[in-house]
Parts: sequence; C-alpha cells; structure tokens
Amino acid sequence: MDSQEKKRIVVAMSGGVDSSVACALLAKAGHEVIGITLRLWTPSVWNNNDKFGSCCSPREVSTAKKVCQDLNVPHYTYNMEKAFMEKVVDNFVSEYVNGRTPNPCVQCNRFIKFDPLFKYALALNADYLATGHYARIEKNADNLEFYLAKAKDLTKDQSYFLYMLGPSQLSRLLFPVGDFSKPEIRQMAEKFNLINAQKEDSQDVCFLEGRSYREFLKERVNENLMPKGPIVTRAGKVLGEHSGLANYTIGQRGGLGVAAGEPIYVIEKRTETNTLVVGAETENLKTNCKLHTVTWCSGNPPGQAVRAQVKVRYRHPGVWTTIYPAEKGLTALEFDEPQTSITPGQSAVFYDGSRVLGGGVIGNIS
Repeated sequence: MDSQEKKRIVVAMSGGVDSSVACALLAKAGHEVIGITLRLWTPSVWNNNDKFGSCCSPREVSTAKKVCQDLNVPHYTYNMEKAFMEKVVDNFVSEYVNGRTPNPCVQCNRFIKFDPLFKYALALNADYLATGHYARIEKNADNLEFYLAKAKDLTKDQSYFLYMLGPSQLSRLLFPVGDFSKPEIRQMAEKFNLINAQKEDSQDVCFLEGRSYREFLKERVNENLMPKGPIVTRAGKVLGEHSGLANYTIGQRGGLGVAAGEPIYVIEKRTETNTLVVGAETENLKTNCKLHTVTWCSGNPPGQAVRAQVKVRYRHPGVWTTIYPAEKGLTALEFDEPQTSITPGQSAVFYDGSRVLGGGVIGNIS
C-alpha cells in the first residue's frame, strides 16, 4: 500500500492492544478506518479482573468499541458465535476425542476470521483489511506477487497460524504491527492514550477461560466417549491404566501415573484399541509424516519435491525438510533429522527464510 495514498480500511478489532494500535496507526495516517469486531464467545463465568480475557467476548467488544470511539472511528460488531461453536469449539472437542491434538487458532483463522472479514470489507467498499497479527506482507518489485512473512519481533511472530492465506487475500491484507516489537507497541498505545495500553496479553485458548483443556472436555464430553484403557510399552507390556486417550498428548512425560524405572513419554495413541503407548524419549523420534488439508500461499502447489524449513508446532525451531507432492490427498514430509513429538492434529508450516510457503495438518501416524 502506498503510504501517501489514503485508503478505506476495515480493521479487525479483538479488544486487545495489538489490534487497537493497528487501528490507531492507520487512523493517524489519515486513512478512512472502520473497526469491526467478531463476537465469538460469551464467557461462562464473568470476573471483575477479566483475568482470562476471552478474545472477542462481549467485554472485548466493549473495549474495541471504546477504542474506536476515542479514535473517532466507526465500529461494528458481527456475531459469529454459532459458526465459532461449530467450526472451532466442536472441532476442538471432536479432535481430542478421536485421539488428535487440534490447533484451534489455526481452525479459527481458516474458517471464522478472514473470510467473513473480507466479505465485510468488500461490502463496505474497503480497499484493505487490517488485523493486529504479528506478521508481515512482502511483495516483489512489480507489486504483482505478495508473500506472507515472519514479524520483526520473532518472539511474538504469528505467521505460523496464518499459513492458509492465499494470494487474493495477501494482496488486500495489512499487518500494521508486524514491523514493531511488543515493547514498541505498548509505547505507541500509551502515546495514543488507548484504554487497553497496559492490558495483559491473552495466554490461553480463549474459550478455555483459564481452565485446562482436560477440564473443558470433562464438561462437554460424556465419559463413555473417553473410556479408560491400558498403558503399554511398544513391546506390549502393560504398565497401568489411562483415564481416557483425550487426556494425553504426544510427547507428554508427567502425569502418566506409571513407573518404568526410567523417564517415559507418550509416543502413540491407538484409538482403534483405546491404548496409550509409552516409551523412552528416543522412541518418540520420527523421520517423516504425512499432512492433509495442505495449502500454499502462492495458490499453486509445486509439482516436484521442495526443500524448506518446517515447523511442526508453534514453538518448534524448524528443521530442514523435503516436502513431496501430494498423493491421494496427502503431502509427505521427510525430515533431515529425526524430530520428537510429531503430533496428529497440529499444523506443519513451511518456510523459505522468513517467508511462509504454506502448511498443512499432521495426519494420523502409524
């Protein structure tokens, strides 16, 4: 976007400081800004301190509205609670019940946030959609190709959660905070006198409201769908009984309730026999896996093998990997070095330096 050219921009407002600063930066630059908040979740328990700060809850909607009011920017709310429940919360529960470990933020971006927001922007004749994500958009010299890239502040980078964005979206998307560090964003929030300048960052999945995912599942899943079963070694030795496969994640060490004379980890969840398999850390190493629901930011899947750095979870440092073309709907990854805790349901995201190439969801591992 030409910084000298004034545009109409819809800004997605979560109620947090990042999206608020994004809105302020664009408004102060003279653009015609319209704030919009997706109402996604009504907390089951209210508390005066708003400790858990559910993203886009009624309280957050109120905060976003006040920020827009102070910036003299119009603000609208779009109720997406039903779709959020179906596409994100119900999926979250179903994935755990079926032995996988979902990533609800990826699911939310894929189905809830960007498509509805772009439709709103289009209906309002906006030139761009902006969000408070820590990521950047790069483009080539001709401004004809757009790339998703990591944020300046790598400790806050959220590009991992955005790999499903394609060329038509990237060309009309702005990430105003992606070129700043978090301390710089805080300083700007104070400068702009935003009411949420010192608001703490959300640290958890919004709808968990501070509960563990196990507590959340217990509230929503009939115990018959999470039966107890054996904990065994690869050799088939029974060590004890698990409390339901959904209560465990690949790579988990503590909380197993069994002793083996050495540190043991969850290395497999066999849903067909309701068996939890444990073993030494070395048994948790994998040299390959397959992905489904793979998308490429360019919009064009490569016709041959590609070399890239791949992150198999958000905080993973990345590993050089050969990515093979999809066969029967699945894309194969072969890691240069064995990786631990390859977890079905999590996303594997492909990087070329700072640029995001694409990604997909890790499938069941045998």
